[in-house]
Amino acid sequence: MKGFQRNNQFLSLCGLNCGLCPMHLLNHCGGCGNGNQSCQIARCSLEHKSIEYCFECHSYPCEKYLHIDDFDSFITHQHQIRDLEKAQKIGIDAYNQEQQEKIKILYDLLKNYNDGRKKAFFCIAVNLLELSDLQTIMKAIQKENLSTLSDKEKSLFVVDMIQKVAKFHNISLKLKK
Repeated sequence: MKGFQRNNQFLSLCGLNCGLCPMHLLNHCGGCGNGNQSCQIARCSLEHKSIEYCFECHSYPCEKYLHIDDFDSFITHQHQIRDLEKAQKIGIDAYNQEQQEKIKILYDLLKNYNDGRKKAFFCIAVNLLELSDLQTIMKAIQKENLSTLSDKEKSLFVVDMIQKVAKFHNISLKLKK
């Protein structure tokens, strides 16, 4: 969108965690304002020149957010508003630091436990689960001796572990299409 630029490529204007998106990871998406399609929220941002995140607007949450969590696209929108609220509460720097830790975990999962079919699942899981839960999962995985397992068996083991934590927190790791 002409004239729209973002400095933060981890958290979008509207609350998407871009650093955890498979499209971003594969360099198919440069994030908001880098040649992607325009959106109504980006257009609104151009009208409010000094606003970097929607939560900075005096009208937030506005009508653009009425049903924003009802559907997903490639990266989940399930916690979009919650993530904006968290970024507002703890600050953008702390939020970005947490996202960077999650990105490290995601890369580790993709490198060591992806059987070639789990990229979207791992992206969704890392996006929706809390960092502390992900760190606990990663520590538990490291304690296991998975060296004798095939890639597929390793992947299934890790997916099962993630699913159990998600179920405990009543989090669905499937997109709502």
